Amino acid sequence: QVQLVESGGGLVQPGGSLRLSCAASGRIPSGHALAWFRQAPGKAREYVVGLIWAGSTTSPSSDSVKGRFTTSRDSSKNTLTLQMNSLKPEDTAVYYCVARRGIVVRRASDYTIWGQGTQVTVSS
Repeated sequence: QVQLVESGGGLVQPGGSLRLSCAASGRIPSGHALAWFRQAPGKAREYVVGLIWAGSTTSPSSDSVKGRFTTSRDSSKNTLTLQMNSLKPEDTAVYYCVARRGIVVRRASDYTIWGQGTQVTVSS
């Protein structure tokens, strides 16, 4: 089974940018969707943005990150990236890379493959 490993988290000031990466071990099967979720302390996991791996068709992001976060696929590196701009303190969370067979959906429990997560902290 494919494994996902996130990297790139850290501490950033409000208004700053950060780029997360999700490296997949092995080939991601066709017909799969990948997405980013996040979980802040005391809150449920929240959908951020996703894409269909084959063709890299991106699904709409959540309203909370619209216009600030984008995801893309780097085929040569078998990697999914999350570019986060204009970061806010409320973006502080553990960010997860996830995968499932089928389309991008916004319910966390529908994803069968999860990375270990990477912490993003937005603070001055």
